[in-house]
Amino acid sequence: MLDHVFTDAIGALRDAMESALLERQALEERFQADILLGDITWATSYGLPGEGSPPRVQADLTLEWPTWAQTAYRTWYLDEEFTEGPVIAIEVVFRVQRLKDLPDPSVIMTGMPSIVPQIGDEELSGLGPTLETVYDPDLTVCSHAAEITYSGAYELDEKTLEDGSALDEHFAQIGGWITATLVRLGDLPLDYLPAGDFEAM
Repeated sequence: MLDHVFTDAIGALRDAMESALLERQALEERFQADILLGDITWATSYGLPGEGSPPRVQADLTLEWPTWAQTAYRTWYLDEEFTEGPVIAIEVVFRVQRLKDLPDPSVIMTGMPSIVPQIGDEELSGLGPTLETVYDPDLTVCSHAAEITYSGAYELDEKTLEDGSALDEHFAQIGGWITATLVRLGDLPLDYLPAGDFEAM
């Protein structure tokens, strides 16, 4: 594994998800580099155990390491000069899918907790729901889905850069929050397509 604060953050987030007993959607994990801009992105998805594939409810997580953050990190690492704290952009998207009917947005929002965790010193901010309808080529409706997005920025101070164990502490509470939210969303009175039928479409 690379010795880099961004990969340490990925490891801390993975540990938080596994400690919360969530199931990683292995085929959904991606580690990408933008060859034009230099930004690095890691994305993965987690669901509740035993939900099938794809799960009824899942959380899509993205961490982004922008080019300027790498410059700030390199300056600190090589010159031991802390001028600006690097920032990791964080996005968590809760997705309710395999729905038979287009959901009422107000029903979806009743599944969202009122308390949002902080990552470091910043609280994630949420958006309203986005609704999605999937059609067959003959324009027959296959299924529906809803997404609620939370995003924020995690600024790394010099102490965290020096001791990566602080990452574990900062990311620890996000696992429980995601699990609780997925359970609440999964308990909503919604009709779902069976996983087997959904895959066949």
